[in-house]
Amino acid sequence: MLFDADGVLQDLPGGWYAAMEPYLGDRARDFLHETWSDELPMLAGEGDYLPVLEASLVRYGVTTPVIEVYDAVWKNIVLIEESLDIVRALKRSGYGVHLGTNQECYRGAHMRTALGYDDLFDVSCYSYDLGVAKPDPAFFTRAADRIGADPSTILFIDDTARNITGARTAGLHAELWDFTQGHDRLETLLAEHGVIR
Repeated sequence: MLFDADGVLQDLPGGWYAAMEPYLGDRARDFLHETWSDELPMLAGEGDYLPVLEASLVRYGVTTPVIEVYDAVWKNIVLIEESLDIVRALKRSGYGVHLGTNQECYRGAHMRTALGYDDLFDVSCYSYDLGVAKPDPAFFTRAADRIGADPSTILFIDDTARNITGARTAGLHAELWDFTQGHDRLETLLAEHGVIR
């Protein structure tokens, strides 16, 4: 089992736009779309995101220190306990449970340690560490190599359609799901693939 993080295991309360509004007001959406584009190389492990984010904040006239903004927004993660309960149950039942997520190194490090993902998952596949980001099929090929399993034996759960396409292209089984659909739906999807916790 390979699980995405954002939208599946964790959430940003109120969403990204609301989180940035205290700093940018009605320019939050424009700012985030710009910085998400800037972040793409860092998701693949190329470069340092904080100076890039800082430059964008300065350009938008934000005087709050970059680390303060980063901690308040990017680290403002709420765990979806029902999702984690399913992961734990699958692990107790003998399934390999793994994480497959697009993150730059600072947020990834926070997830590994502060959120306890390194202890929860058997293998963690962070895009910055793999050197390639979803939806590139190479992400999934490298994840399968790291897990040590044939892609055809892995079921991937993600909340983004293009990532599902990338996973299937790489030979994984994959299903589109996010926590707002309810965990009964996730249980149904798992059962359709013969996965019973």
